[in-house]
Amino acid sequence: MAETTRTSATTIDSAACAPEWTEILRQMIFIRRFEEATEREFRRGKIGGYLHVYSGQEAVATGILSAIQKGDIVFSGYRDHAHALTLGADPCRVMAELFGKATGVSKGKGGSMHLFDAEHGFYGGYGIVGGHLTLATGAAYALRYQQTERIVVCYFGDGAMNIGSFHEAMNIAGLWGKQGMCPVLFVIENNGYAMGTSIERHSALTDLSARVRAYSIQAEKVDAQDVFAVRGVADRVIRQIRETGKPYCIEAVTYRFSGHGAADILQPYRTKDEVEEHRHRDPIMILRNRLREICGLSDDDVKKMEDDAGERAAQAVKFAEESPVPDPRELFTDVVAEHGPQPETES
Repeated sequence: MAETTRTSATTIDSAACAPEWTEILRQMIFIRRFEEATEREFRRGKIGGYLHVYSGQEAVATGILSAIQKGDIVFSGYRDHAHALTLGADPCRVMAELFGKATGVSKGKGGSMHLFDAEHGFYGGYGIVGGHLTLATGAAYALRYQQTERIVVCYFGDGAMNIGSFHEAMNIAGLWGKQGMCPVLFVIENNGYAMGTSIERHSALTDLSARVRAYSIQAEKVDAQDVFAVRGVADRVIRQIRETGKPYCIEAVTYRFSGHGAADILQPYRTKDEVEEHRHRDPIMILRNRLREICGLSDDDVKKMEDDAGERAAQAVKFAEESPVPDPRELFTDVVAEHGPQPETES
């Protein structure tokens, strides 16, 4: 089995005290508060359809997306709120989308699983499991075909690796990569469960990164509860992808604290003791403790971040509640491509 990359407190130098790390902690706290707010609003009946929150996995989004550059493109599955927020999407518009309001990032027509914010490089959350893997691979080829140094980051879960499009995407990425024509970072968000089915029950080979290496794509594991470890791997790998045009895969070993979806309340597939055990490795607490130990981050500093995050989440909910619903005519927009006048042909 491939080794899982870990970064210990003793290997972190003064660079960890750079303002960037405080901002990463602030972002992770905000993602947690935002997700908690969405679950409350789901219970109130304000958010319809499905809702998949990111609590417990914050280091996967922030650790990798803080390492990319403006112009890079990101694809995700349906657990997509954190990716959009980390990339800079307006929290009010993200919440409005969850509420199905016209001010949402997808005009209220996509909901939780289909956030889209191309302005900030987010090319979508996708509700079809694994359906975006081929899109991300094609986008990576297009970026290199255009002779740019931009890359694609594609997030997907362990369950998506049992979908046919996973194998199609990996195979063509491996082929194009041999020509230096597929600069894509595949990120397996391995939170231990495909909905309610553990990896041991849905994958004959539990070393998921090994499944990717079968397609001549380099891959490695990382302890994704430790944002320092995630960022360390991301910096190195993303630099390599830009230089070579070859795909790479990071298996981010993480854990979700909430159920698969907001309706997954009983969670019969795992025990409360298991969840509690994993909560001892909360990625927010790991980063907070490191910054306290190395940089002198105080409890008052963290309290201010918590208060600010709570206020911003509340503002997003207020904005969403007060926003209008989409005009019925929106049912007929963005459905088919509009083409201009076609050139006349000689008879």
